Amino acid sequence: MDATDKDGASVTTHSSPAGVNPSYDETSIAHLEGLEAVRKRPGMYIGDTDVTGLHKMVFEVLDNSIDEALAGYCKGIQITLHPDDSISVEDDGRGIPTGMMEVEGKQVSAPVAIFTKLHVGGKFDNQAYKVSGGLHGVGVTVVNALSDWLELEIWRDGKTFTARFERGEVTQDLTVTGPSSKRGTKVTFHADPLIYGTVKVDFETLSSRFRELSYLTEGVAITLTDLRPMIGGAPKREQVFTGEGGVASFVELLTQKRTKIGQLIELRADVAFEFEGHDHELGVQVALQWTDAYHEHIHCYTNNIANRDGGTHLTGLRTALTRVVNTYATDNNLLKGHKSAVKGTLAGEDVREGLVAIIAVKHPDPKFNSQTKEKLVSSEVSALVQTAVTEGLNRHFEEKPKDAKLIVDKALLAARARAAARKARETITRKGILDGLSLPGKLADCQAKNPEEAELFIVEGDSAGGSAKQGRDRRTQAILPLRGKILNVEKARIDKMLSSQEIITLITALGTGIGEDNYDIDKLRYHKIIIMTDADVDGSHIRTLLLTLFFRHFADVIERGYLYVAQPPLYKVKAGKREHYLKNDAGLDDFIIDNAIEDLELSINGVPVAAKILAEIAHAGVRHRNLLEALEREHRQPVLNALLDLIQERGRDVVEAAFINADDQALAEIGAQVVERARPHLPLTKIESHVARVKAPGDADELERAMIRLEVFADGVTVHEDLGLALLRCSEMRELGRIREELASRANEQAKIQLRRKSELIAEPQRLLDVVDSVGEVGRSGLQIQRYKGLGEMNPDQLWETTMDPERRALLQIKVSDADLADEVFTVLMGDDVAPRREFITENALNTRNLDV
Repeated sequence: MDATDKDGASVTTHSSPAGVNPSYDETSIAHLEGLEAVRKRPGMYIGDTDVTGLHKMVFEVLDNSIDEALAGYCKGIQITLHPDDSISVEDDGRGIPTGMMEVEGKQVSAPVAIFTKLHVGGKFDNQAYKVSGGLHGVGVTVVNALSDWLELEIWRDGKTFTARFERGEVTQDLTVTGPSSKRGTKVTFHADPLIYGTVKVDFETLSSRFRELSYLTEGVAITLTDLRPMIGGAPKREQVFTGEGGVASFVELLTQKRTKIGQLIELRADVAFEFEGHDHELGVQVALQWTDAYHEHIHCYTNNIANRDGGTHLTGLRTALTRVVNTYATDNNLLKGHKSAVKGTLAGEDVREGLVAIIAVKHPDPKFNSQTKEKLVSSEVSALVQTAVTEGLNRHFEEKPKDAKLIVDKALLAARARAAARKARETITRKGILDGLSLPGKLADCQAKNPEEAELFIVEGDSAGGSAKQGRDRRTQAILPLRGKILNVEKARIDKMLSSQEIITLITALGTGIGEDNYDIDKLRYHKIIIMTDADVDGSHIRTLLLTLFFRHFADVIERGYLYVAQPPLYKVKAGKREHYLKNDAGLDDFIIDNAIEDLELSINGVPVAAKILAEIAHAGVRHRNLLEALEREHRQPVLNALLDLIQERGRDVVEAAFINADDQALAEIGAQVVERARPHLPLTKIESHVARVKAPGDADELERAMIRLEVFADGVTVHEDLGLALLRCSEMRELGRIREELASRANEQAKIQLRRKSELIAEPQRLLDVVDSVGEVGRSGLQIQRYKGLGEMNPDQLWETTMDPERRALLQIKVSDADLADEVFTVLMGDDVAPRREFITENALNTRNLDV
């Protein structure tokens, strides 16, 4: 800042930011001891502190068990997700050595050293493990540091050893707790909520990774068990992965929904090389399957560690593929007359179009770019992989020339399309469209030139685009309206894409270019790209088409977290002069209840109930109603209510026992009472019940299960409705029972329930469960509720306030947790093959909600 000294001269001084010490000397330098550095900067070790880093912790522990399997000492690994969100990983390997060792001048047990000291492990000298995924001796140490508690169990030498740690510190030293005939190691940890935003891992994400590992580690069974309760307490989920067939079976799984070109090619080799003055072998496994797709998918692994960014093994594979295919095509005159082959050869991207492949190498001491091991950088691997693939693929082409010709023909087709795309791109570039110098006229750009500050809203239609342009913050928000539905890029090569004006407009606005020769993610002009479409079926379709485009051609945008979907409100509620915007049905229910509670008084047996308790009762009623609606696709609500009444009266154990024991008399009685109670609520319907025996799907023992079968005749049609043990034990029925028990504990059947509005009696419901109906009527009175279907229905200030204002809006960030599953879903739903899509629709028809027809 500027100031004036006592002589009147102008001087300049500098003030320190708030909270910052103005002096910078030796006292500012800190030395973090032990695991303190890990807790201070966890991202350096685990990659992230969101759910991605949480999964990485599981994988770090699991990698040690996998290393035991690679060494030939482990046949089974059990991963369990516990109800308290702790996670245990148990194997039947050799067990961690339990003897004493010297660390930093002190004698400590080996397990304690491993879990509390960085760079302590048994994988540095290649003696205990020929190959391993753990290399740096920090994996489980980091997990220990980032857990609020960790318990270790070791079974070795006929004894059971245990130890406990809390936030990296030893709270129970290694102790012998008894004899044991088992062998192996079990690590149970609970992620520290002070480090992680969430401590709940995703079952499907873990399942996907364990499936990969099972195929890469033949001979080991990996079991994933989820004991965490679902709504109301659902049965446990369990999956077992055996990986039978290895990487070839893995590729078959990845291509099961695609049209294959040629046969699957599997190559295995052990390539000798010298390492640290000793002779070693690099294990190479490759599986290749060409398909009719337009994109390549190559999965890379080193010692079973997934390398998302590839590395030297990927370079060796790509070089070998290009060389072998070109050599075969040239030797057999398959390129003659094809102008699309540049300088008489096929480009690597043309050879790999439609390829689904796995390259897995086993290296005694691989080098990675970081602890997260996302890229292999061992320089010798490229040539070794190239040698192995060249020999194996040459042999395959000689033995199966038909396969070789199909692959060459596919590459030639890709080359023609790429040449056509190049001409189209050159034509467009000459017109100044894709060169970034001329932005599309439809784009209302923002003033900010820094991509980190800039946002691009991709808006459906000119109407919504007009409102968005008027309502936006011109400084940071750009608007790009799209007319109609863009091209489905799942069914089109890049040359056809470049003939679509809407896609060209979008590519130009993004600024990255497209295609391997022109794409540069660093030129992206906006670091927030927001898809903003209507809440109807057309809006959903346009959103899906845009997501397909980004997933197939701008994957980096998704990976870097730049892609979002706007969440415009579904309802506008006007109460007097006040307007409220509500995101969904749940928000509307909450608003109606809160609006009603102010004027209502509930009493039970003459005793007034607090407004907070009345709100809880009303919300419980809403949950009860929503759960019944979820089950209504297969069971009528009066039937469900009658069954729930019986469970509440007789007890769940008694009713379930009738089904478990196949007690025909008890089941007949239950069925008769369900019919009797439901019949008054089913006018013009004839309903009867009897006991039936059916074989449950998937029962290996072929035992028949007893159930109550209802014959319901309505509208001239008779349908069967089965009530069995599966229904009783489903999560929805358990939650319905829990809600009823909770409300019954507040007021029994004999209780006198009265609801008043400003001292005037308005209802005397028989049960607290029925209070929600009266609350809903009161809450809705005086409200004007408008349901939005299109963004164009909002004026500019409403659109800004609800959907575009960074302070108040809700955005849904697009992430890909399982790339293989996402690829399969896009292939099935957006691809050319109709049969898989029909199968998907059939399987998921009953799960559809808010169907817009």
